[in-house]
Amino acid sequence: MKPYNFKAAAVAAALSYSLAAQADGWPTWEPETAAVPFAFSTDSMGFSVGVAGVLKGAGQPQAALLGAGLVTDKGTWMTYLGASNYTLGNGSRWLFGAELYAAEFKQFDYFLGDATRNDSVADDATVADAEEGQYRLSARYILPVGAAETQGLRAALRPNRPVSGNAPWNSGVTSIEFRPFYQSREFSNLEAGSVPGFSEAESVWGLETRADWDNRNNSRNPTTGSRSQFSVTYAPGSSDHASWWKWELNQSWFWDLGALGELLDQQVLAFNVYTGDTPSWNSQETVDGQEAFRRPPAYAGIRLGGLYRLRSFQSGRFVDRSALSYSMEYRVLPDWQPLEDWPVFEWYDVPWWQWVAFVDVGRVAGEYDLRELHQDMQWSAGGAIRFQVEGVVVRTEMAWGSEDSLFRVMINQPF
Repeated sequence: MKPYNFKAAAVAAALSYSLAAQADGWPTWEPETAAVPFAFSTDSMGFSVGVAGVLKGAGQPQAALLGAGLVTDKGTWMTYLGASNYTLGNGSRWLFGAELYAAEFKQFDYFLGDATRNDSVADDATVADAEEGQYRLSARYILPVGAAETQGLRAALRPNRPVSGNAPWNSGVTSIEFRPFYQSREFSNLEAGSVPGFSEAESVWGLETRADWDNRNNSRNPTTGSRSQFSVTYAPGSSDHASWWKWELNQSWFWDLGALGELLDQQVLAFNVYTGDTPSWNSQETVDGQEAFRRPPAYAGIRLGGLYRLRSFQSGRFVDRSALSYSMEYRVLPDWQPLEDWPVFEWYDVPWWQWVAFVDVGRVAGEYDLRELHQDMQWSAGGAIRFQVEGVVVRTEMAWGSEDSLFRVMINQPF
């Protein structure tokens, strides 16, 4: 298991947007802090211990910082720092943020070259040490339509809002986001050419542009509505790799099935479809005097496996030109909720917990062919327990699949 990409997007959603200050210059809000220790053990990571913490009202009342880190008995370590929901001031429609992730993995299973194809097997893995990094800035502009037409940023920061229509101009929050990024992966004990098909650049940088229509009734625990995201990522070439670009579509729907007597307070059916393609895949350009395909390295390409899709597989288990996946979840809120009386949990505000059953199917392919993408699909299935802690959704889940099983601890709903 390689858990990363912690996100703090929903941490400050319930805080006031007002940036007013008292006459003496001190802010009218007080920052709130919370920290949670955790521990788990997996075959790939070993025994791991870590801590995650959040600071709400970090400089601005609606802003938040989230940090996390862990170490393992195998020598692996990871750190993450995320900042979200910073604004230029009253009247602005821009929200700014950043994510900084760095890690070093020891004797970890990596899938490289042909080992990332849909017909590859677990034994194709290469055991290696590697350093990884991902650094991303974000600038999100909230369009003056739907719920944000009159409410501005308040609509984007509020965790609850009514679903008042089925189009961006009459419901939900629509935004355009610009996300410049830098990603890297460098192996310390793997010689170039030692793995067939391995020719990855050690680092890339570029820009992801994302359009987002969020028409959910709740950002933490949606029961109705939908969310649509479409992104285009472009990375310019350099002296060691060609330029490339890809597109991705992520679509989710939610249906409220109502309560079930005195047993379940809430039942929700959630469905997600994800697909993407790399149109530059078979194009070529000259790099250092040689013709090279315009393809991303595996860690930046179209991928399945990990925290959000095909969850019984490790992150980036399958990589190719294109991908398609489906996920379905049955989410319930039991009437019985004892967490606030349990040790450790009693230190925090835990208003609800959620039990989840889920199934994922998907595959990658060398062409964007819908017929091929629906054949010989990989699968995962499992269960999860999720709970809201100090405004943050924490999810613990166990997934089994056509190749392996994995246990994960992460924040935020997968979709």
